[in-house]
Amino acid sequence: MMAGERRTLLLDFEKPLAELESQIQQVRDKSSELGVDVADQIRDLEQRARHVRQEIFSKLTPGQTLQVARHPRRPSTLDYIQAISDEWLELHGDRRGSDDPAIVGGVGRLGQQPVVMLGHQKGRDTKDNVARNFGMASPGGYRKAMRLMEHANRFSLPILTFIDTPAAWAGIDAEKFGQGEAIAYNLREMFRLDVPIICTVIGEGGSGGALAIGVGDRLLMFEHAVYSVAPPEACAAILWRDAQKGPIAAESLKITAPDLLKLGIIDEILPEPIGAAHSDPVQAAENLKQSLGHHLADLQKMSGAERRELRYQKFRRMGVFSQANES
Repeated sequence: MMAGERRTLLLDFEKPLAELESQIQQVRDKSSELGVDVADQIRDLEQRARHVRQEIFSKLTPGQTLQVARHPRRPSTLDYIQAISDEWLELHGDRRGSDDPAIVGGVGRLGQQPVVMLGHQKGRDTKDNVARNFGMASPGGYRKAMRLMEHANRFSLPILTFIDTPAAWAGIDAEKFGQGEAIAYNLREMFRLDVPIICTVIGEGGSGGALAIGVGDRLLMFEHAVYSVAPPEACAAILWRDAQKGPIAAESLKITAPDLLKLGIIDEILPEPIGAAHSDPVQAAENLKQSLGHHLADLQKMSGAERRELRYQKFRRMGVFSQANES
């Protein structure tokens, strides 16, 4: 990555770390020019940089976590699929006339196990993001996802979904072609599938657009991902008519992995490398692959009826609370 690009992608709270990395590079450059051994100095600076990186990423606010989840270099669905699968064949189309690029999916192998993998796909740059509508799927995208899941159920293939979207597409055409119906249909149908379903929030999980491929036996979530009923900016615009108050809304929405684990929404937090998944995508993918293999082996011990019942009970428990009687 070029230095200019690195500065462009730098998050505000990463500046102290960037300054240290700049110092390390300056020391290296000077040592090359003067032929001086500065190994000890560089070692000390690198150790300090690791400490600063760990300090920064261990104390992120919900608003900062949201920035990390949206980082343009964060691994995408296709990145993870290519990293964890031994074979992969992408399948296209919803068989109703569209092939939404904001949802990708196909057949692959996780170790020796054939699986169907699908998820939201954001772009890497402005042109790619526009082509993929920033990962915001249309009705056709969710119908394509459901077609692939029905294919998996027909051939007894486990389903792995990867969630990474701000929300479902909210355009006029989306409503015209039945966005609400497409999402509702997916929610209903995912509950009846016999095969194991493991859903993972890899980046930004926003609104019904995320939930439409998020009904599963296990819901995993990366450490610096977010999962929310609505994007914080949208929530702030509704409550205070000011989208700039998104960070305040993020605090109240409980969008982070630790909060959601405590609330019983997710089943496991996947650790990320120090500096988040975009700093070491290979290690992040390895963490994901190990967890998927563990949960898949556990779920395959059950019958289809047992999985359906556990899936149903899992979602029935969400939001349940008890109220003490007032004396």
